[in-house]
Amino acid sequence: MGTVKNIKRTVYEILEVSAPGNRYRYFDLFMMALITANVIAIVMETETALHEAYRDYFFAFDFISVIIFTIEYVLRVWSCTVNEAGGYGHPVRGRLRYMLSPIAIIDFLAFAPFYLSAFFLIDLRILRLFRLLRLLKLTRYSPALSIIWAVTVAQRRALSAWLLIMSIAMLFSASLLYLLEHQIQPEKFGSIPDAMWWAITTLSTTGYGDTVPMTAMGRLFGALTMLMGICMVALPTGVIATGFADEVKKHDFIVNWQMVSSVPLFARLDAAQIADIVSLLTPLVVPPRHAIIRIGEAPTACISSSPAGSRSKPGPGRCIWAPGNFLARSGCSENANAWRPWYR
Repeated sequence: MGTVKNIKRTVYEILEVSAPGNRYRYFDLFMMALITANVIAIVMETETALHEAYRDYFFAFDFISVIIFTIEYVLRVWSCTVNEAGGYGHPVRGRLRYMLSPIAIIDFLAFAPFYLSAFFLIDLRILRLFRLLRLLKLTRYSPALSIIWAVTVAQRRALSAWLLIMSIAMLFSASLLYLLEHQIQPEKFGSIPDAMWWAITTLSTTGYGDTVPMTAMGRLFGALTMLMGICMVALPTGVIATGFADEVKKHDFIVNWQMVSSVPLFARLDAAQIADIVSLLTPLVVPPRHAIIRIGEAPTACISSSPAGSRSKPGPGRCIWAPGNFLARSGCSENANAWRPWYR
């Protein structure tokens, strides 16, 4: 029983726990490469000459990809009960809850159309469209796409309000221009739905130019609608930019909290005191073999923590940092070059 639990936990860590320093990161890189290759294959398959020449190769690659995606999905559903904190601990309800989560639905749609095409006659164009949903699987492996989803969820009320305002503005603009132009241009503004096309292109600042007002009042209202469109486009831009800034602040706070809480010097501090220290710090992520501080260089900070671990240049006095180690200056104001290393 214990062996099964250990295997399940290992599978869960391989599939769900990923970080730059994690040994299971290679699985994520493989899946990202496979998803990208699938999208490229789907796009190239639309070329009739390529499809006819390499039909068997395209099918074989798609078949192998579906098998991999299916095994991945089954293993994710099987191992999700390890994440008890996420509410998936129950062997039945937990798995059902996971299967209904948005990311699990995307995983399911990545391979489900292939099996459906074996039992039902599905148009090839529709099947290709569903296969493109595999691109959405990248949201699991890309932090940037995850941030976009987090921003959308966090700002959903503001974005919904903007969508409502935009809908009202489009309906109002189309209705008024219909009253001003329908007698002069009945073929273009003969009804409110016809005028809606002009309202959409104008408020979105696209301006195709295929339908334009001809009367003086219509042109005046068109100019006002253009100015209103600039404001309408700026609203969601500001909302999304604010959401991105908030998400970056959250990420920086979590990184700083992990760094500070892992330092033995702050082990006895409570949450409020650690939060005060965290607010004064700025995370710095450096690549491998990056020089944090050089011999003889005047330090600019009293504490330097390394949660991922680092080490100095090999040689006499080599210093290897493990998670939680830090470097503190003895006498910050008296001797700027006197640094003393502290270790857990």
